Amino acid sequence: MERFLLSTVPLLILSCLGVSRVLADSLSAPVNVTIKALKANSAVVTWDIPEGDPVIGFSITQQKKDVRMLRFIQEVNTTSRSCALWDLAEETDYIVHVQSISMSGPMSPHSEPLRFRTPKEAETQASKSKDEVTMEEVGAQLRAGEFIIIVVVLIMWAGVIALFCRQYDIIKDNEPNNNKDKAKTSSECSTPEHPTGGLLRSKFPKNNNNNNRTPSVNIIEL
Repeated sequence: MERFLLSTVPLLILSCLGVSRVLADSLSAPVNVTIKALKANSAVVTWDIPEGDPVIGFSITQQKKDVRMLRFIQEVNTTSRSCALWDLAEETDYIVHVQSISMSGPMSPHSEPLRFRTPKEAETQASKSKDEVTMEEVGAQLRAGEFIIIVVVLIMWAGVIALFCRQYDIIKDNEPNNNKDKAKTSSECSTPEHPTGGLLRSKFPKNNNNNNRTPSVNIIEL
């Protein structure tokens, strides 16, 4: 029994090592490694992970060209696919490798080497000043457009007010003529006239005696 246990322990150790090696070999290297937000003293590295890889972290190797000194950046328990590089020297060539860290601990193979060069500080400031000038020009154009819109609106309101005043004056001037026509019409309607110009008059006074009533005759004087 003891011999059996002693013989199985090495097998278990070898099997564990074999499983770890398989996991390490199955983890693919990061792809699409690129540099973004490149400045004189900093940059951002981004990459992609092949679908299905059990990745829990990353490891980045940063090296100056023609210099043996390396810089390692490692982070676990993260799903981030980017990392900031700082304290870079301006006008310097760098080489960056990215590795993925699996759940069991081993890392993937290195990605393809990414080479980039940092610009001058003066170039960075120049590009920033150009962007600021562009924003100022855009702001000036927006203010000019707003001023033109305000002027157009004021002109339209002035035209509407002028048209209203003109119509009001026309209505006010027509009121006396309307009053004269109304007065003339009322005076003509107060006295009944015959179409030929004669007036209707009664020649016989009213008789209060109900027994001797006579018919009323109207005579038209021409």
